Amino acid sequence: MKDNIYESSKNIFIDIVQVEDYIQLDRITGIYQSLLDSIQKPLKMILIYGKPGTGKSMFLSKLYEELKKTQKIRIYLTPILDENEFISTLAKDLLDISNSSELNFTQFMSEIKKKKNNINNEVPIILLDEAQLYSESILEKIRLLSDTRAVKFVISLHKTEGEDLIAKEHFKTRIWQSIELTNTTVEELNIYITKKLLQYGYLYTFGMFDAQVVKDIHNLTHGNFRDTNKLLYTLFDIYAYYSENEPAKITQDKVSKEIIEMAAIHTGLINV
Repeated sequence: MKDNIYESSKNIFIDIVQVEDYIQLDRITGIYQSLLDSIQKPLKMILIYGKPGTGKSMFLSKLYEELKKTQKIRIYLTPILDENEFISTLAKDLLDISNSSELNFTQFMSEIKKKKNNINNEVPIILLDEAQLYSESILEKIRLLSDTRAVKFVISLHKTEGEDLIAKEHFKTRIWQSIELTNTTVEELNIYITKKLLQYGYLYTFGMFDAQVVKDIHNLTHGNFRDTNKLLYTLFDIYAYYSENEPAKITQDKVSKEIIEMAAIHTGLINV
């Protein structure tokens, strides 16, 4: 039944990080390859930044899934805000120390440097998401660890309105590469929506999105992944309701502008 198609289409736009749902866009693919190349270089730190909803968490998660079988790599998608717990977790993951909670930062630094001096040990990679939430004290310890070159950090954080990034200010010359993720263009958003639907075989709902529909969606979401996912989830939810209860009120061959606006009002993209 068509309402089941709408329900199924709705669920692929749930705004969660699932690497298997990663959509390849040419521009993002180029940036991602640049990141992979940089990781192989003896750089101190790599920064990924952008406004919320530009795909930073997905970017880190894809990197982790791709490298975890060949390199020592850890990912912290949820910040560890307690400083002792942060150091303890790093010590456990990097040094395989079972009683890591008993290790202070000075001892940890000493052990990290010893490990670096063993040429048989590869440099581990730590992926930190939402780095803007870490305290100045923890950021300073990340800086000191990065300076040892015994561990490589790839950190992501939100871009502020004034372009002033706390990480750029705090780490300054420690950042050897900065990668900015931005919202998609109309053309990229079209690829994103159609690939999401086609990879699950939803040919029926795929056909509902023509160039004008995508443009209307882009005008509301500005190509932001998070806002687009929320809008489309709500849009298909509305279609599922009408398909079951009042099918005469919807046009099923093309997404109507009225339902786009209804979804935008519900998600707060349009204020009434």
